[in-house]
Amino acid sequence: MDAQLLRSTFAVVERRAEHAVTFFYSHLFWNNPGVRELFPEDMRPQRDRLFAALTHVVTHLEDPGLREYLTHLGRDHRKFLAAPALYAAVGASLTAAFAHVAGAAWTAEAEKAWTEAYGYVADLMLRGAEEAAAAGEPAWWDARVVRHERYGEDLALLTLRTRQPFPHLPGQYVSVSSLRVPRVWRTYSLANAVREDGTLELHVSLVRGGVMSTALVEETRAGETLRLSAPGGGLTSRTDPGAPRTYIAAGTGWAPVKGLLEEVAQGPEGVEARLFLVARAREYLYGRPDAERLRERIPGLNVTYITSAPHHPRDQATERLLQALRICGYWPAHDVYLAGPPGLLAETVPVLEELGTDPARIFHDALPAVDRPRPRPGSTSEWLIDPPALLWHDPEARTPRSP
Repeated sequence: MDAQLLRSTFAVVERRAEHAVTFFYSHLFWNNPGVRELFPEDMRPQRDRLFAALTHVVTHLEDPGLREYLTHLGRDHRKFLAAPALYAAVGASLTAAFAHVAGAAWTAEAEKAWTEAYGYVADLMLRGAEEAAAAGEPAWWDARVVRHERYGEDLALLTLRTRQPFPHLPGQYVSVSSLRVPRVWRTYSLANAVREDGTLELHVSLVRGGVMSTALVEETRAGETLRLSAPGGGLTSRTDPGAPRTYIAAGTGWAPVKGLLEEVAQGPEGVEARLFLVARAREYLYGRPDAERLRERIPGLNVTYITSAPHHPRDQATERLLQALRICGYWPAHDVYLAGPPGLLAETVPVLEELGTDPARIFHDALPAVDRPRPRPGSTSEWLIDPPALLWHDPEARTPRSP
């Protein structure tokens, strides 16, 4: 692939991104009327996520991990009922949209480069889908809600049981869909290690105006059925048995960290481990009872709870966390597992590196904020520095980066 030509053309298209994506979907639905029913009613989030996915591919053309990323993406796309005919239709509409908005930059060479690049992407995604189907993996897992617990107004803990065995690793996440909001999928972390009864646990924080979080927190009841995608994510344990490690969890970032700690508790060896559990106020430390139970089960686990000062007008939690990290020692010896809001990750990772933590040993997933609308970046630089949330998870997000 001619990476330079692809990027230069994409930079021109990006300046008219809103128009390009609108043209793309109009072209796709006009020429393929039956395709519209595969997409959610509200297409505004979909438009941003499509362009963000394109940006991800264009900016990783020389990345050796792109091939595996695309096969995983195709595996995940089975939940959208993405048949080979849909891939062909998308390719035709994408080429038409780029030709429409690129103007003089859309030369015969550019069209050839983009046609070949899309063919490469589609072939790898279809291969991933075919391999998953051949292995007997369903397009999605039906999961019955066996328990729905509310914690205050903004949080729900859902316990699920899938009809088929659901293979996953502690720390991974899944995309969730509900019949209450058809064809909408949102990503949530699993909050448990593998259990004998096969149940799964999700922690869902309510986002005002978010259709999926509202449905899961305020409307879903025990007995309902949800759909789960194949699990993904890189926040899985990679620390040698018994080696020191630190866990930092803020908000519902407690979910994947809880799963990782449950895995440690199931093992035979003691560990030297530190847990920092962070919340913006004491009443939001919903994970404290579970953390205390895990401390009893894991010899060598030290737990620190961090919140803002009572009745303080400003959220001090992140500031207090960074102060606590600077007090601790032995950072070069520790693997660090980090989960929480993007802003906390952006502030915490540089401090950990400053304290001597090997950047390759700071593990977190580059997950989007769930259900939260955000403005479209206005330039190529903004797209590259702060790309919008992706619709599809990145199963290979194992290396640290600032969101």
